[in-house]
Amino acid sequence: MNFIALKMLFGDRAKFIGIIIGLTFASLLITQQAGIFAGIMTRTFSFLQDVSLPDIWVVDPQVKYIDDIKPIQDTQVLRVRGVEGVKWAVPLYKGSLAVRLRDGTYQTCSIVGLDDETLMGGPPAMVQGNLSNLRRSGGVIVDVTGAGGKLARKLSDGTLLPLKVGDQMEINDNQAVVVGTCRVTQTFQNIPVIYMTYSSATLFAPGQRLLLSFVCVKAKPGTDLHQLCRRIELATGLRAYTRLDFMVVTFLYYLKYTGIPINFLTAVMLGFLVGVAISGQTFYNFTLDNLRYFGTLKAMGARNGMLLRMILLQALVVGAIGYGLGVGAASAWGMLLSGRTQLAFRLPWHLLVISAVAVLVICLGSAALSIRKVMKLEPAVVFRS
Repeated sequence: MNFIALKMLFGDRAKFIGIIIGLTFASLLITQQAGIFAGIMTRTFSFLQDVSLPDIWVVDPQVKYIDDIKPIQDTQVLRVRGVEGVKWAVPLYKGSLAVRLRDGTYQTCSIVGLDDETLMGGPPAMVQGNLSNLRRSGGVIVDVTGAGGKLARKLSDGTLLPLKVGDQMEINDNQAVVVGTCRVTQTFQNIPVIYMTYSSATLFAPGQRLLLSFVCVKAKPGTDLHQLCRRIELATGLRAYTRLDFMVVTFLYYLKYTGIPINFLTAVMLGFLVGVAISGQTFYNFTLDNLRYFGTLKAMGARNGMLLRMILLQALVVGAIGYGLGVGAASAWGMLLSGRTQLAFRLPWHLLVISAVAVLVICLGSAALSIRKVMKLEPAVVFRS
């Protein structure tokens, strides 16, 4: 009977292709939009992913997410170091400063100031130069994407001349020299990232009483991180997050206070409705066209349960094909563009499961409409016609 069900499905080529196209488009749109959403939301805490060595981040109690910088006193570093269970604690500066380009225009950049002694928090991968070169007077390391894009020099013919090692730049009216380039994870703001020492960052930054952005803490082996966070909070009056907790706080902030989720949810729901409208209607019409065959099988003794399995098999076959084509197209599209453009695309296995469930619901819904018609079918009606 399974063979007969598949022969019925493949025999009506026009409707078979129509169902596949509808499910493919639905799977493609759901997977693509969900992948872009995941990529964008991952970028909100990309800085925490790059600076992976600290176990705990100590911040002002009013900080709501990673880019919500509220400076604290430099002396807090010493207080944190005195807490039981802390292996080491170093200062970290993060802020935005204007960089004057060689053509006289200005570009806002994300500035990261690393502890002068340890240089903890440096870029995850160096392309040119060494991290230790930051200790040179005015030395900075620029991310390679920014160096070849927004910080590049535009020639008269329109081509871009990337910023390279040895070039000079002006940061907030202070002279700096490029001593290396690096590769970093793209940020949510998508602006160039410049690394320098903490002393240089505080020198380049506008004068103010407080400049320290974070205290990065490494716990001693075997220390419970959440208990250490509570001890740090009691000793300093600041807020201490584990790295994972800080990622979650940042993610939830953007999820709650921006329009990103509702925009992508609308696109995902559109893909789902398109799948229901096209595939559901086409599959229902396919069943109506084959009622005479189902009636014949009923007259020959086939029970409703057997016909139910036939319809479900047909629905699952077209669902599997449409899902595979849609996910494959979305993955190829994401891999092709995310490596060459600024597109944010991430496809964890959770999204594949969500897309599979959505396609399965579409298929089962379409099958349910068809099954109801077949279950009420009287074989005599078929033979009378």
